[in-house]
Amino acid sequence: MQRRMFATLLFCSALALPAVAADNQLTKEEQNAGWTLLFNGQDMQQWRNFKSDSLNPLWVIEDNAMKLMGQGGGDILTKKTYRNYELMLDWKISEVGNSGVLIMADESGQYIYSHAPEIQILDNERHPDNKLATHLSGSLYDMVASPVASQKKAGEWNTARIRLENSRLQVWQNGIAVTDILIGSAEWKKLVAGSKFASWPGFAANKTGHIGLQDHGDPVWFKNIKIKELN
Repeated sequence: MQRRMFATLLFCSALALPAVAADNQLTKEEQNAGWTLLFNGQDMQQWRNFKSDSLNPLWVIEDNAMKLMGQGGGDILTKKTYRNYELMLDWKISEVGNSGVLIMADESGQYIYSHAPEIQILDNERHPDNKLATHLSGSLYDMVASPVASQKKAGEWNTARIRLENSRLQVWQNGIAVTDILIGSAEWKKLVAGSKFASWPGFAANKTGHIGLQDHGDPVWFKNIKIKELN
């Protein structure tokens, strides 16, 4: 009798758990909520290289993830631009690796990051760009440091969540809040003034832009990239 009751409890508990999608898929709940995939695990048709109509062959699909094999693949961005949205993705960096997720990117500057704020991806232990807290993984690069509790070792999967709505930028790494700031506010301007971007014309001036993934010369993996556009 006790075993049957225990089994019944386990079954009921399982029914109560929220549905979890397989890699690069959406649950019914996510579909109904308006989420769409930016990577389906089979092709990279929604991505292209910066200032190019094509995608460099050094960007490949490996173990259900988009992978940059190494230097030369080039920065990539979504073919579509976005204004207000919530973005989710998983990333993994190689040892001594560096990369980033860029928002509000355009192609009017020399580089993909010319006008685009970056959420940092880094091997915090080994990469030489680890001297400042605002340069560690999950940070709003050179502006807001991510909490140490949100950071993982190179080779482990991380989950990034980025929400941009009416210039309010919120970032989470592995479920831990990193920043919540209004772009263009006095606080934002102060952070920019104290960063490397102080003299960069047009930095974070866009209201609409591409989402970018950075080639910093190191292998990096991305999967479960999904977006929900907001009103």
